[in-house]
Amino acid sequence: MTDELYMRRALELARLGSSYTSPNPMVGCVVVHQGRIIGEGWHKQYGGPHAEVNAIAAVEDKSLLPESRVYVTLEPCSHYGKTPPCADLLINSGVKDVVICNTDPNPLVVGRGIKKLLDAGAQVKVGVLEDEGLGLNKRFFTFHSQKRPFILLKWAETADGFVAGPNYAPLQISGRLAQRLAHKWRTEEQAILVGTRTALHDNPRLNTRYWLGKNPLRLVIDKQLQLPAHLHLFDQSQPTVVYNYSKQEEQENIYFVKLNEQEPLLEQIMQDLHQRNVLSVLVEGGPVLLESLLLAGLWDEAIIFRSKVKMLGSGIKAPAMLHGQLQNIDDLEADWLHHYCR
Repeated sequence: MTDELYMRRALELARLGSSYTSPNPMVGCVVVHQGRIIGEGWHKQYGGPHAEVNAIAAVEDKSLLPESRVYVTLEPCSHYGKTPPCADLLINSGVKDVVICNTDPNPLVVGRGIKKLLDAGAQVKVGVLEDEGLGLNKRFFTFHSQKRPFILLKWAETADGFVAGPNYAPLQISGRLAQRLAHKWRTEEQAILVGTRTALHDNPRLNTRYWLGKNPLRLVIDKQLQLPAHLHLFDQSQPTVVYNYSKQEEQENIYFVKLNEQEPLLEQIMQDLHQRNVLSVLVEGGPVLLESLLLAGLWDEAIIFRSKVKMLGSGIKAPAMLHGQLQNIDDLEADWLHHYCR
């Protein structure tokens, strides 16, 4: 129970790095000496010091480290990246007792950090609150195990199941609270994807203007390059990738990626995103794109805003192919929020 208590604190710290660590995972670290926390830290942003570095730095009396137990939510790294190996830091600091939540699936680590600690004579315990750690870094683990980003589907529908008016006429369905929440999610995912019809009819900005945080990488499928240049997607306010069948080209921060017309479209996009180290994608496209992902099994979670009162009677129907496990339903004033997992 004591190990779980301190590991839970490490997981709490790790969550503080949400939205800032991608494509690295969220990691927390706690240093305990004789039942007292003497140092703690978390990975605050990509490229910055790792959790172990910040936790060790927070320990005022470094002479206590050889007699301390270190709790870390992910296996300490064993390679040189943007920072030196954390396993070496623990060893050089004299740490001889390490408790780990999850092993690191990254091919550059995958057990090597643990081996380094064991070879140095440290005692290592692995798997404390393992499921909680897997949930915390579900994007990171999906990226390495499935070789694709974590895919989160999102749409809003009327009480009678429509997402747009006739001929894809834009329709404001969800309330203000739902809009703010959707923008918060945008800050938490690395990229946001729409299809040709959504880009053309809704002309979305796909930014985070209703929430404080970084804008995601914009992704749009425009197979025949028919979208006009005046759309917000091409205003160069944030990096944008255009998947098409015609050209491979860069125009400042707009990247045209040519796909093979003879190969499965979605699989090619997933491969490209994996190569770009994109851990997660929020899909805000229309029913054609959403149903294509559902049919291909390329999704992990789905979030649906259902209006309590708005009715349309006719128009574009919401996706009807969702076969997932309902996790919860939340009341958002004007909307019901349904959360599904695959």
